[in-house]
Amino acid sequence: MLFDDWFLTALVLIAIAVIFAVKSIKVIPQQSAWVIERFGKFNKVLNPGLNFIIPFIDRVAYKHSLKEIPLDTPSQICITRDNTQLSVDGVLFFQVTDPERASYGTSNYLVAITQLAQTTLRSVIGRMELDKTFEERDIINNQVVAAIDEAALNWGVKVLRYEIKDLTPPAVILQAMQQQITAEREKRAVIAESEGRKQQQINLATGAKEASIAKSEGDKQAEINIAEGQAQATLTIANATAEAIRRIAEASTTDGGNTAVNLKVAEKYIEAFSNLAKTNNTLIVPGNLSDVSGMVGSVMKIIEGTKQGAGPLKLSKTAQEAQDKV
Repeated sequence: MLFDDWFLTALVLIAIAVIFAVKSIKVIPQQSAWVIERFGKFNKVLNPGLNFIIPFIDRVAYKHSLKEIPLDTPSQICITRDNTQLSVDGVLFFQVTDPERASYGTSNYLVAITQLAQTTLRSVIGRMELDKTFEERDIINNQVVAAIDEAALNWGVKVLRYEIKDLTPPAVILQAMQQQITAEREKRAVIAESEGRKQQQINLATGAKEASIAKSEGDKQAEINIAEGQAQATLTIANATAEAIRRIAEASTTDGGNTAVNLKVAEKYIEAFSNLAKTNNTLIVPGNLSDVSGMVGSVMKIIEGTKQGAGPLKLSKTAQEAQDKV
């Protein structure tokens, strides 16, 4: 009987020890913080890892997550500076930095942050015109974060950022904005087209100018080449003529040279009249016919002199015809 009572007592003590151990040992997950109260008063904050408390005296009052938490703020109607209604929807990102203040600073920091974000957003948008609200979202986000973060310090919460998800004006405003955008795009298209035509005309004028300059340079060079060619030809003819005259002069100083020169002159004289008679229907007669007879006589004398002195000299066909006619 005594053994049974002792065994039962031992079982009870073991059960109490197990319950005491379970209640006293607390394992806190990473990025979490538990607030402990002792007799209803704040005692300490349990950090991640293995922790011990006194059972039945200490109790876990609050459990907080230290991770970054996204909080979706309800959509609300805001009025801009130019009296236009906007439906604004955003999301708030915050993090618990002080578990004690998050537990005792406000009854519900989630509701407090949400309400403060909405009122601050209405205030910020109310100082802006409609067009600015679409262009300056970053400014709105920064102003909302600054206003909430200042008040949330007493709640043990750090507001990291605020992002506007959607800005929806009324349907009439959307239609007017669409028309404005269409008109602006058409304006840009017309300006771009006119700039293209302007550049085209400039390019054509520049090309014509360059082509005219190139053509003039080519004509100039061609004229220079022609002039140089003519000059070279004239110089060559002059040199050839000078050389012929020089040789004739040299030949005239030799035996029979002067006679040959006179004969050549007479032939050319008679040949000129012969060709003139062939190419012209009008009969041309020298003013003094004795000139022809005198020229032919001179030719005959030259021929006779040639026969006696320098040997036989054969007349040209033209000179012979002239002689026969005379």
